[in-house]
Amino acid sequence: MTRNLVLFNILVVVLAVAADQAIKALVVARMALGEAIEILPFLAIYHARNDGIAFSMFSGVGDTGLAALAGIVLVVVLILWVKTPADRRLTHFGLAIIVGGAIGNLIDRVLLGYVIDYIYFHTPVWAFAIFNLADACITVGAIVILFDEFILQPRRERAGTRSDSASD
Repeated sequence: MTRNLVLFNILVVVLAVAADQAIKALVVARMALGEAIEILPFLAIYHARNDGIAFSMFSGVGDTGLAALAGIVLVVVLILWVKTPADRRLTHFGLAIIVGGAIGNLIDRVLLGYVIDYIYFHTPVWAFAIFNLADACITVGAIVILFDEFILQPRRERAGTRSDSASD
């Protein structure tokens, strides 16, 4: 990886962690647990605690087990990140926001024993899981990587093949 790419990736991670932790601190300071502030008819800020991982899965595993699991996943993602070619900038960005999101939630898990969630999509008859910016970073990062891998990379390869055959 080039120095500029490494610095950019570090900046993305730091911004993701800082934004996540700042919003969580604001929610905790300004809202009681279980309090909701309706933003739109389908969106609310809702102060919640998540004892599990995404969508409250594995909530019975315990704090140490979940922190260890998150740490292992983070190490695996970091290894993939280092092995990703420098020209795959979109994948690097996706991995950076995944790492930032994972660190943001890991901070909560280690310091608090749970993760602070606050984004709540709902209708009168349907409700989606409550999540946070770190969760959104992880999800968007995964989508970005899949888009780069399965849409953009095949296009780049086809364009490269056409360029190679044109120069023959």
